[in-house]
Amino acid sequence: MAVKIIVDADACPVKSEIASAASQFGIPVMMVASYDHRLQPGEGVTIIQVDRSDQSVDLYIANRVSAGDILVTQDFGLATIGLAKRAVVLSNRGQIYTDRTIDFLLEKRHESAKQRRAGKFGKGPKPFTELDRQSFLQTLTKVLTRLQENGTI
Repeated sequence: MAVKIIVDADACPVKSEIASAASQFGIPVMMVASYDHRLQPGEGVTIIQVDRSDQSVDLYIANRVSAGDILVTQDFGLATIGLAKRAVVLSNRGQIYTDRTIDFLLEKRHESAKQRRAGKFGKGPKPFTELDRQSFLQTLTKVLTRLQENGTI
């Protein structure tokens, strides 16, 4: 089966970068979002809208991601599923998730949740910057180039 890029698109700030890079490599893109988010289709980009229940986007993606696909998400749980299915999983800031890093991130998320329940609140995530956008595009381009060199795409 051909490689595709699947995007957890509800809160993804790099949708246009994904579409542009995918187009250069001739890779199809599937952007999945709830009906609460209006997305614009583009050449090579399929928009999938699912109901707005809590895990609908994640379940839709989990049932369609395959080995060798590229999954873009900032959801650690969905990233874990993608890794288990042997997909390449990227954050929207350009981090490549691995089995080793996802374990650390899940543990960190668990500790933060425990602290919040105890009444201790942190600052939340850093604002998304232009440097984050460039880092993501650079990482995605490297992944696509590597797949092309391996003859996967």
